[in-house]
Amino acid sequence: MSYFIDRRLNARHKSAVNRQRFLDRYRTHIKRSVEEAVNRRSITDMERGEKVSIPARDISEPVFQHGPGGKRTIVSPGNKEFVEGDRLRRPSGGDGGGAGEGSASNQGEGMDEFAFSLTREEFLDFVFDGLELPHLERKQLVDLEEVRPVRAGISKDGVPSRINIVRSMREAQARRIAMRAPIRRALREAAEALEAEERKDPVLRNPARINELKAEIERLEKRLESVPFIDTYDLRYNHLVNQPQPSNKAVMFCIMDVSGSMTQSHKDIAKRFFLLLYLFLERNYEKVELVFVRHHTAAKEVDEEEFFYSRETGGTIVSSALTLVDEIITKRYPAAQWNLYVAQASDGDNWDDDSTTCRQLLVKSLMPRLQYYTYVEITPHAHQALWEEYESVQDDFPERFAMRQIVEAGDIYPVFRELFRRRAVA
Repeated sequence: MSYFIDRRLNARHKSAVNRQRFLDRYRTHIKRSVEEAVNRRSITDMERGEKVSIPARDISEPVFQHGPGGKRTIVSPGNKEFVEGDRLRRPSGGDGGGAGEGSASNQGEGMDEFAFSLTREEFLDFVFDGLELPHLERKQLVDLEEVRPVRAGISKDGVPSRINIVRSMREAQARRIAMRAPIRRALREAAEALEAEERKDPVLRNPARINELKAEIERLEKRLESVPFIDTYDLRYNHLVNQPQPSNKAVMFCIMDVSGSMTQSHKDIAKRFFLLLYLFLERNYEKVELVFVRHHTAAKEVDEEEFFYSRETGGTIVSSALTLVDEIITKRYPAAQWNLYVAQASDGDNWDDDSTTCRQLLVKSLMPRLQYYTYVEITPHAHQALWEEYESVQDDFPERFAMRQIVEAGDIYPVFRELFRRRAVA
């Protein structure tokens, strides 16, 4: 009988570690299932977990078997039809062909796919894996709230968790040497005097003096023993001070077109895109503020509830939203202190020459201050004037301006991943 001993270290929660190993091993299958789930979900259930199936053939485990042992001579037959690397055609379907197709049969056996459930946290981890806000920078000091504790020498006062053992032992050693030095000197002098007295002729010895020296020596030895190995006076602590740090605060402006040309289907797609963006920012960044802007002929800053569920509609003047964003940035979010991002969703329809006004606002005022601008056009039709004007903006700012088209709900997640994929650091 053979025994296999797994000496790999497990963390405190063994099942959690094993589950994470399983998720890492079948990451490709799980990501494919997650992408399909995101595309078919509604707005209201985007955050829940997901049931994932993995084909049984892909979860096979290696098996150890005893070989026959000894020396053997084996002749492996070849063939004239196939060589290594050939791709074999899948057999054509028929009775009992599998996948639920064909007639019933009284023969054959198989195995269902392996299914398991992802928690909400695991599901969102896979949804936003490899994504980030592009060009996020450290800005100048904003306030005293964002600080980092840094070492600032040694202090005599502190908490036990910050005790510096090496310095404390060094101080204790120095104190013991300083306190014992005069005692040792006096002890040495008393011992020398006692030895000199005892070397004298018995007639000349002074018994009282000898007893006095012995008592002094005993007293000094007790004083040496009473010197503590370490004292509270010796304790030294790492001194930490709060040092202001450059801020990486960011604000994301979400601009959604709610004009009459945006059908309910278009609005649902835009809401799903912004909901993905909202979940991504909320999950991955602590200091990102969101500003929601809805517009038709006029733009208005709204809260989250009104942004996603208001039924207000009207004509289309896109520049009203860009003007409002420009005003908000000027009043509340100076570019020297904030990383500024804008995500815009529209069907591309705009009023007459307003598209030219949008381009001028972007080129002259907004883009010089923004870290990144994304424009998503939701339409199955040909692009209109707004897209053409935005193309010229993209030519001027190729690294910080991105445009994508969404035709149907299945395009939302791939477009989102493409817009916010992790860039290589130059």
